[in-house]
Amino acid sequence: METFKQLLAKSFTGDTKEDSATKEAYSRDTSLFKVAPSLVVFPKSKEDVQALVNATIQARKQGEDISLTARSAGTCMTGGPLSESVVVDFTAHMNRLGEVSGNTVETEPGVYFRDFDAKTQKQNLEFPSYPASREIAALGGMVMNNAGGEKSLTYGKTADFVESLSMVLADGNEYEFTKLSEAELEEKKKLQTLEGSIYRDMDALIKEHYDLLQKAKPNVTKNSSGYALWDVYDPIHKTFDLTRVLTGSQGTLGIMTKARMRLITPQRHTRMLVTFLDDMNVLGNLAHELVLQKPECIESYDDKTLAVAVKYLGDIIKQMKGNIITLGWSFLPEFFSVITGGMPKLVIITEFAGDSDAEALKKAEEAQEAIAHLSLRTRVTASPREGEKYWAVRRESYNLLRKHTKKLRTAPFIEDIVVRSEKLPEFLPKLYAILDEYKEHMIYTIAGHVGNGNFHIIPLMDLSKPDSVALLDEIAEKVFTLVFLYEGSMSGEHNDGLVRTRYLPKMFGTDVYALFEKTKNIFDPENIFNPGKKVGFSETFVHEHIDIRMG
Repeated sequence: METFKQLLAKSFTGDTKEDSATKEAYSRDTSLFKVAPSLVVFPKSKEDVQALVNATIQARKQGEDISLTARSAGTCMTGGPLSESVVVDFTAHMNRLGEVSGNTVETEPGVYFRDFDAKTQKQNLEFPSYPASREIAALGGMVMNNAGGEKSLTYGKTADFVESLSMVLADGNEYEFTKLSEAELEEKKKLQTLEGSIYRDMDALIKEHYDLLQKAKPNVTKNSSGYALWDVYDPIHKTFDLTRVLTGSQGTLGIMTKARMRLITPQRHTRMLVTFLDDMNVLGNLAHELVLQKPECIESYDDKTLAVAVKYLGDIIKQMKGNIITLGWSFLPEFFSVITGGMPKLVIITEFAGDSDAEALKKAEEAQEAIAHLSLRTRVTASPREGEKYWAVRRESYNLLRKHTKKLRTAPFIEDIVVRSEKLPEFLPKLYAILDEYKEHMIYTIAGHVGNGNFHIIPLMDLSKPDSVALLDEIAEKVFTLVFLYEGSMSGEHNDGLVRTRYLPKMFGTDVYALFEKTKNIFDPENIFNPGKKVGFSETFVHEHIDIRMG
């Protein structure tokens, strides 16, 4: 009887590693967890991915418990690419990026976004749904998590830019998925292959439960939780698009080998309107008014974040890489505003884009006029360069807090919640009340994409304490219950993974969760791909693999 590794050796041309250093390196992403794989493989082609699936099928028939978990850059905050079995790394070899054709480009999953962006920008094109980790993230993870970021308010999320996906499925064959017309769907359903079976079963599942799924769709502008079954069938245009459920599936339905991504032509000039908010009750109206002005993004950070920035201003200035004296002086308006008006509860940075600086400035000034009746402290940045300091505070304060509190570790578990922006005035005080119950156990700041109502809270905690795991569960239960009360989502961008899969039945209800389970079974009946994520949660496994290391 041949083992998985012996079966794989027959046709796999990539690399395999099982030394302790490799296992240690691949035991973590940026989540709470540590899960050491038994083997890490580095395929060189789609044929290698097919060989992996075929070897897995044969090994499982012989009783060997093998599964495949795809991994790109390892920047996931949910434990998505972690496994005790085989981890499939794409960054080593499957990192080829095609030529830009029109407004699309073809990419393999191991391409780093920084390289992708450098190439598309040369053609004056951009993929706007990049995450905050854009310098270290890769396309495979971005697609499989349905990533979003600061520009998602205007342009949408990754799923909106996936033109086609090539996937190796549970029979070991590669299939291409794209948007189909009704006639094309009927042709696919006639196929006597796994692809045909998937189209027949998914068409029946989605159309039979269409009303239930539409009702279950989170009432938010961005969501990465669950399987997006509600977005597959468009009854108005009569289209059927399985890329919508594959994007954001965290590699649980198959392994991506290639994607064709749509690009936009960006506007190169930006100006910023900064609003200092003292009364949270105004936030809903403010967000609504700002969205009407059609900015490129509306971001925010709270008073705790601003306090960190003030405390470690020298570090912020260093990050901006300019003349220290000049940059120091540039923060004087903020110090003056804080001294005269007090520390704002929330700072809102609204960025407008244009084809010229004058156009961007005009948009920012018109927005300032539009919200003047709210009697808020506002200012339009004097130059595009000045806007960078606000981005520096937004992007760097959390890293600085982490840097200066070395005895605590990051604990991302409630870090991606979303509610509609008009509900924030009611929602945020209740959220703060929950978090303040646990202020002796954690340090936290709140920042996020206020235009989408998407907030990132990553507490710093000492997880070595005996009650820390129970504390994580307790806080998550309270926060997510509040989120669901306001018809929100646990995840706007980061997905479910190990950290949030357990809450999916509560978020969507048992009937819809059962449809998620059926979807998994339709694509992957033997549970080959990334088990324990999206469906099949094990509370014991999750608790046993929380990493208590500091830093």
